Amino acid sequence: MSDKPLETHLTYFGISPWEIEVVYGLLNSRFKVIQNEIESEEGSELAGMLNIDIPLPFNEEFFKWFEYSRWDKMKFLFKEMKRRRGGKHAIKIQINFSGTPKISFIVDSNEKQWYEKAVEKIDFVLELLPFHLEPEKLPNDVTRVVYHFDLEHVRWSLNIAYSGQKKFELKNNSWQLVT
Repeated sequence: MSDKPLETHLTYFGISPWEIEVVYGLLNSRFKVIQNEIESEEGSELAGMLNIDIPLPFNEEFFKWFEYSRWDKMKFLFKEMKRRRGGKHAIKIQINFSGTPKISFIVDSNEKQWYEKAVEKIDFVLELLPFHLEPEKLPNDVTRVVYHFDLEHVRWSLNIAYSGQKKFELKNNSWQLVT
């Protein structure tokens, strides 16, 4: 890594000062943290939202550099954030990694058990990533992919892919152009 600290961006609403302080502390040991508290969208059913932009690719090297123990603390905090809001209050966490393609994970289940399973299994995707990102399995020139936790199969699945200005959604094992 270079001598200049890498910047990570936190964008959030409905997150307590204590929760932000803990996230900040975990990230600040490795990154320069830029915070942006926003207002919730009108009509949103979310009790809180946390978006984290990590300026590194999602790979084994990231976890070694960031340290697995620190990552485990992040996962514990994400689960604690859900617990503190109760079962019926939705909280959304989105983690975006840079790289080619950029990789995003969205955790937004209202059900506590599925939310916790989604958080626990993010790093399991590492093993399947080479398989998921095989060029013949994706639309051409993909710049970003989005994983969403599949409740039916209890695993992370590719859900959305972006190629330039085009957005594709995976339906019935086939990429469908959305926009």
